[in-house]
Amino acid sequence: MRLVQLTVPTGKRETILATLDDRGIDYVVTDEDSKREYTAVVYFPLPSPAVEAVLDELQEAGIDEDAYTVVVDAETVVSRKFEALREEYENGDVESDRISRQELQAEAESLTPTFAVYSIMTIISAVVATAGLLLDSPAVVVGSMVIAPLIGPALGASVGTVIDDEELFLESALYQIVGIVLSIAAAAVFAWTVRITNVVPPGLEIAQVDEISERLAPDLLSLVIALGAGVAGIISIATGTSVALVGVMIAAALIPPAAAAGIAIAWGQPSAAIGSTALVLVNVLSVNLAGLVTLWYAGYRPENLFSVGPTEERVRRRVVGLALIVAVFALFLGAITYSSFVTSTFEENARGEVERTLDEDEFVQYQLLEFEVVMDDDYPFRGPERVLITIGGPGEDPDPALARTLHERINQHAADTVGVEVRFVGLVER
Repeated sequence: MRLVQLTVPTGKRETILATLDDRGIDYVVTDEDSKREYTAVVYFPLPSPAVEAVLDELQEAGIDEDAYTVVVDAETVVSRKFEALREEYENGDVESDRISRQELQAEAESLTPTFAVYSIMTIISAVVATAGLLLDSPAVVVGSMVIAPLIGPALGASVGTVIDDEELFLESALYQIVGIVLSIAAAAVFAWTVRITNVVPPGLEIAQVDEISERLAPDLLSLVIALGAGVAGIISIATGTSVALVGVMIAAALIPPAAAAGIAIAWGQPSAAIGSTALVLVNVLSVNLAGLVTLWYAGYRPENLFSVGPTEERVRRRVVGLALIVAVFALFLGAITYSSFVTSTFEENARGEVERTLDEDEFVQYQLLEFEVVMDDDYPFRGPERVLITIGGPGEDPDPALARTLHERINQHAADTVGVEVRFVGLVER
């Protein structure tokens, strides 16, 4: 429910009040004696779905943007006429649940802070995310998402497109570009600083840190996060519900991958930053794509009817363009996913070969103690480089035939030759 406060321009009082009467809207009028160009202020409650239609009709009656129109939340309205008005507009579909176009535009603009604040908060969130990744601490990484101011620009571009506000679109697009650059640069500078000052262990291998490695070689499922964040973000802002948690979800799709890319650059491994940078870009584009489609489906259109056709064409072009770019990135992520699948299959088959070999009568005296597949550094399409096998058995040295057999059988499952290193631990029977 909304309470609308409207200043009535000189000469428009009767027309505006007649419009409200025709729609069965209760209102209160107070005379304006400030000797300005307004003669009165009218107050009236509306169901949320009625705001856009009523304000559009009042604008046609002579209310322009120079007049003051304030729309605020109303907790309770007790009125039979209001209940009838609610039944007229609230029919349970998507369009009846959404806020007005005017409120949507104001909400999108309010979610984007000033450029200075946005830049500072983005840098801080990237630095905190970098620290969390280096510490391998999911809690710290989540904390970085909470302070990231990304939801406004991420949703503002979609809102600006569907309501034909190119200024909002361009500003939001610029903010998103700046946000990506700042977050990666801030992460790289901070990671380089802690590295050269030995705040982290000198021999730290970033590929061995789970929170980092999973973002250096992202898979196709990562795309679902961004699409879900885009749809959820638009639904939350369009229905007037809280956007705080959705903002965290959007930040989850952008800040940690950007921090991982910065860490890879700081560690002198630019190839390792390819996957995480691609993930950041595809997530940004996916959020915008999901937002555009959701807003248009929800029924948002430009205020000027003559702009609906050009705007629809613009939305169609941007949706198609974004979808094509996302599809290209999706193929890239799909290739990474397939590479990970091949590697996992190899690891499973290699372990199976070792276990079957040790079950044979010739090598039954040995037992498998440890098994590890060491990956190469060819990011983002990493593959097995060597297999480390630790076995235990009687004596001081294993049967030489065991190492040859394991090497041959394991490499049957590898596209390229993989080194097989067998380590032996002598076991003493008691």
